[in-house]
Amino acid sequence: MNTPNPVTAATREFAEAYAPEDRVLQVARSLSHEIGLSPVQPGAGAALRLLAAAGGAKAVVEIGTGAGVSGLWLLSGMRSDGILTTIDVEAEHQRMARRIFIEAGYQPSRTRIITGRALDVMPRLADGMYDLLFVDGDRDEYASCVGSAQRLLRPGGILAINGVLADGKVADPAARDPETVVLRELVKALREAEEWLPALLPVGNGLLAAVKR
Repeated sequence: MNTPNPVTAATREFAEAYAPEDRVLQVARSLSHEIGLSPVQPGAGAALRLLAAAGGAKAVVEIGTGAGVSGLWLLSGMRSDGILTTIDVEAEHQRMARRIFIEAGYQPSRTRIITGRALDVMPRLADGMYDLLFVDGDRDEYASCVGSAQRLLRPGGILAINGVLADGKVADPAARDPETVVLRELVKALREAEEWLPALLPVGNGLLAAVKR
């Protein structure tokens, strides 16, 4: 009989720190906190890098530029000729991210930085031309972003959604606040959708990844 082997807090901390962040990533993370953002944690960042590298990603869309933390993780896993299209409503945040990308050694041609609401920008992007779409923006727009991902991604493309565990609330049936309910319904919908092959990764605050069939 197998005995339970719970993931302890120390184990989670070890896993989160497994892929260390370099100086530029640390600066980007510090900037994010200064402007009141919660960037992807290192474990989720490493998972994004892995997904980008495993899929040979050349064209990636990011919803939520922030100060560039997740963008750096994505770029580090993409092909050397890949282009990251990153979308955010905050132009000042994107100015920080632009400097961070250059400081990390990425040429300006490697990024396409678009200021605007994701739901306004995504309809202008080409169908079936992207290898990976990462969503880390307004939780209320997550479901709409999934619909756009189905159009934008090529077959075999990857959708990744950050923060879906909502600090453990999604797994707690008693948690019924609107944001948690939205995330819980999204997790269930992707699990049941025939168009997606999903996995819920317990890294960071929960990374829901799905391959487009």
